Amino acid sequence: MNKSVIVGTAGHVDHGKTTLVRALTGIDTDRLEEEKRRGISIDLGFAHLQLTDSLRVAFIDVPGHEKFIRNMLAGVGGIDLVMLVVAADESVRPQTREHFEICKLLRIPAGFIALTRCDVTDPEIVELVRMEVQDFVTGTFLENAPIIPVSAVTGQGLDEVRATLADLGSRVPPRGTSRNFRLPVDRAFSMPGFGTVVTGTVLSGSAELESELELLPGGRRVRVRGMQVHGQTAKSASAGQRAAVNLAGVEVAETGRGSVAVRPGCFRETRSADCILELLDHARPLKNRAPVHFHAGTAETVAEVRALDGSASLEPGSSTPVRLVFRDPVLLVPGDRFIVRMFSPVTTIGGGEVVDPFPAPGLRLAKALDRTRALAGASLAERIRLLVAGEPGGLSQAELVIRTGATEDALSKAAPGGVSILRESTVWFVDTAKARALAAAWEKQISEFHRLNPLLPGVPREDFRSRNASGLPGFVFDFVLRQAPAIKITGEHLHLATHKLALKEDEERALSLIERAFETAGLTVPAVDEVLTSTGLDRHRSRILLQVLLREKKLIRVGEDLVFHAAALEALRSLLAARAGTHFGVTEFKEWTSVSRKYAIPLLEYLDRERVTRRDGDLRLIIQKRTL
Repeated sequence: MNKSVIVGTAGHVDHGKTTLVRALTGIDTDRLEEEKRRGISIDLGFAHLQLTDSLRVAFIDVPGHEKFIRNMLAGVGGIDLVMLVVAADESVRPQTREHFEICKLLRIPAGFIALTRCDVTDPEIVELVRMEVQDFVTGTFLENAPIIPVSAVTGQGLDEVRATLADLGSRVPPRGTSRNFRLPVDRAFSMPGFGTVVTGTVLSGSAELESELELLPGGRRVRVRGMQVHGQTAKSASAGQRAAVNLAGVEVAETGRGSVAVRPGCFRETRSADCILELLDHARPLKNRAPVHFHAGTAETVAEVRALDGSASLEPGSSTPVRLVFRDPVLLVPGDRFIVRMFSPVTTIGGGEVVDPFPAPGLRLAKALDRTRALAGASLAERIRLLVAGEPGGLSQAELVIRTGATEDALSKAAPGGVSILRESTVWFVDTAKARALAAAWEKQISEFHRLNPLLPGVPREDFRSRNASGLPGFVFDFVLRQAPAIKITGEHLHLATHKLALKEDEERALSLIERAFETAGLTVPAVDEVLTSTGLDRHRSRILLQVLLREKKLIRVGEDLVFHAAALEALRSLLAARAGTHFGVTEFKEWTSVSRKYAIPLLEYLDRERVTRRDGDLRLIIQKRTL
């Protein structure tokens, strides 16, 4: 299986980056007519080289002119190695420095230096420049990197460059599989007969032919109808590969540089992010709330910098927790590196790492600062713990996928102790200690409800849920309830296990009066309001007492204003059971029970519902037999 390594060029304009890539690969990365006419790279160029049987190298050739640094920034995200190009007849120049600073800020892990144009430079000058370059990279990730004199004209040093690429490429760790597919688009165009094609470097995950993708920002769903990897037709594209993807369902005008093709539902754009921002040593102090140009992946927008520690300004060489507020929505995940440039004049002043692309709303500065420091550099397990603990009811797996950038499988494997994973209609992560604390608070609420409403059986379950856990699925609500053993569920009510009906003396008398009124009435019951008024209690309390009797099934509601004693209805059942199999009409029923039509019709409808009788045309059939 081929290993793919992405190599980015860096260096001053006209120092021979494109010429060297062409000498190594045979591919001219200057594709625009203006680039060929002017002899400089204006936009990103791409080339590839099958270096060994098991190693393929993709080159991203970036423009070196200061006017096109923004294009350069769109190409360096996600590269594995940098080839820093310095012309032996000019040495280190301004864009050499700016490009190299950008590489350091993006934490590019390794690379080497190519000294070009050695065929037209005296050997003594070449050696002097080599020493200058060595001094330039001292103390950086390229301090011990090879410095190779080369000539694209004579071929000098090209074999050594290939050998160095093979050596460094073999040491690039394989891309992990713990994140979902993400491809920042660096180019979009239309091909006759095919439609829209986007290209980019796959940062994570993989995508296959005919799979569905989502374009962010915007959320447009598209289908992969064709794919090339490093210029060859492929069935899939994976992390670390240069890919061209033919998309169905979108026009070129609807995508382009700054868009990101992703696995649907796994990412969400943001308007703010908490980050660690590093200012370069030579940058000017940056005032709090100052605007900057923000670059991440292929995206570019304007951001306002807000210091989370309350500083009036950020000092050169500092590393500060900040909140970046974006003019346009951007797609970011924790760990993404970014570059910031001054608003005016536009020069690179720093960069940093995204810590939390979805800051918790409403937090005061001190708490936001603590949260950012805790999340900075956190492992996936620690990040899960911190994010889940930040929500008393926990977070869905789908939301954690978005907030961490991790796959569902990676989240399940990384979940730390103390985090419960609930798997029902959806998957939910809950901090068990937080759930217990929430349940304890609910227990106090229910206890207070009992104090204020001693005659009620408890709090209606759905009313309680809507007030306290409206955003939680039912199974998560039930899980939290189980953390408080004192809370019981009876029917549709929540109550404490210790709760008992507590009647005052006048309420006990009224309760007996209500029951006796219906019991002595038989089937010719009085109106409910008439009975309740006779108790002498206020309407609210007497209504509650009626509910107590109904709940205990001593009384049974048959109609809107018809309540019967259970004994009367049981006697009626026995009367009918003795006539099982008999057909009868309303007239016969009235004769058997000595009731008027006012009571007969509601009682018959009740008996139908209870499956004691069944309508049969204009008559009814008694179907319930007497039971011993």
